[in-house]
Amino acid sequence: MEPTKRESNETGEMIPAGVDRRTLLKLGAMGAGAAALGACRGPEAGSASPRPTSGSTQSGSGAPAPEALFSAPPLETVRIGFVGIGGMGSVHVRNLLDMEGVELTALCDIRPAHAERARDWVLEAGGPEPALYTRGETDFVRMCETEDIDLVYTATPWRWHVPVCVAAMERGKHAATEVPAAYTMEDCWRLVETAEATRRHCVMMENVNYGRWEMLVFHMARLGLFGEILHGEGGYLHDLRAIKFADTGEGLWRREHSKTRNGNLYPTHGLGPIANCMDINRGDRFDYAVSMSGPSRGLQDFAREHFPEDAPERRETFALGDVNVTLIKTVLGRTIYVSHDTNLPRPYSRIHLVQGTRGLFQGYPDRVYVEGRSEGHRWDEAADYLDEFEHPLWREMAGAGAGRGHGSMDYLEDYRLIKCLREGLPTDMNVYDAAALSAVCAVSEASVAERSRPVDFPDFTRGRWETWPQLGVVRA
Repeated sequence: MEPTKRESNETGEMIPAGVDRRTLLKLGAMGAGAAALGACRGPEAGSASPRPTSGSTQSGSGAPAPEALFSAPPLETVRIGFVGIGGMGSVHVRNLLDMEGVELTALCDIRPAHAERARDWVLEAGGPEPALYTRGETDFVRMCETEDIDLVYTATPWRWHVPVCVAAMERGKHAATEVPAAYTMEDCWRLVETAEATRRHCVMMENVNYGRWEMLVFHMARLGLFGEILHGEGGYLHDLRAIKFADTGEGLWRREHSKTRNGNLYPTHGLGPIANCMDINRGDRFDYAVSMSGPSRGLQDFAREHFPEDAPERRETFALGDVNVTLIKTVLGRTIYVSHDTNLPRPYSRIHLVQGTRGLFQGYPDRVYVEGRSEGHRWDEAADYLDEFEHPLWREMAGAGAGRGHGSMDYLEDYRLIKCLREGLPTDMNVYDAAALSAVCAVSEASVAERSRPVDFPDFTRGRWETWPQLGVVRA
């Protein structure tokens, strides 16, 4: 679902194009209107949390988060309304059609051709014909009001993640969203508080948590091979210049964020697997961060090299520094380095380093050192550890979803979500994880804007991180 331009209302706030005042009031009545506005603001919207940033009572009500991790009654069949069936949306839809106990009941996209294409996939798979919602950018509201569904799954542009999730939860449906779940602190809290008030799941679908090497490292960490985990490094280092300037797909919206925001705009791929190894929200939590960005050159240079002199692209200016580095300190004193680099020429990397008192894993290239097992001061090939330490989920589902975007990790994340919903289990990642990882966007932007001063993370769990159980090693 690719929204078009943004417009300003009489107060100068940025609002989604095509969303009239009546629609905004309708969204606002169920908590999504402010999300639609907040998600479109510039860096100032995420520069400070509207909540206190220390202590154990930070929600609007001051109440603690639930004592136990949330689980919902099991669903024999998970009926899904899918919003945004572009690149990643198409991958998820095809994955879900391969899974037992799933029914694609409704499909929503502003491009009728995309919804119709997905409808054909559903029919080819032998499913009942889904309802189509293609009347504009907010037709997901009508879908949530009309359809008898269990889960709303969104793969829209970033600014629609919170409005779609809130609309779903307020209408009694679980929500799942592509990354990041939100990028202002206000919206992170909105997801948490809406999920708590409605008792519905709100899951951020971080596919890298299910990557083969990331799951290998998690398994090895759980087995104690690295000792006590002390440090991690991750990032999103991906040359997106051509994608940002494309006149289709992400090019219709992603470049706009680079014009007004300066920080780590996309932290969750690199950070998610490290957070799992460090028991974030389950024994530790993010405490504070410092962040800095370098100069902005890459997109301007690309425009000069690829567009004629009179092209409007050559007159655009960008706030986003080409390289952002963010350092996070956890409450237990661990350190995490997270980088963002999407505007310069470079091969792809997520870095991926997990280091403990007995050894470490370092990705790109993938290698391992374990004291007492590896030859002194020499790396081992990570592949040499697969036979013994392959994560059980990967071992048992080898090849599932292969060939569909990012290897099998996308399939495994969808599989685990459906399994948890069908069996009434807590999901692998919950709304508190979605908020904590996504909050890096707002925290980094605030730190960059104030000469890299430390900025606190809120405790979205309000103290429950000290007692909630750590993630287990799941199986198929």
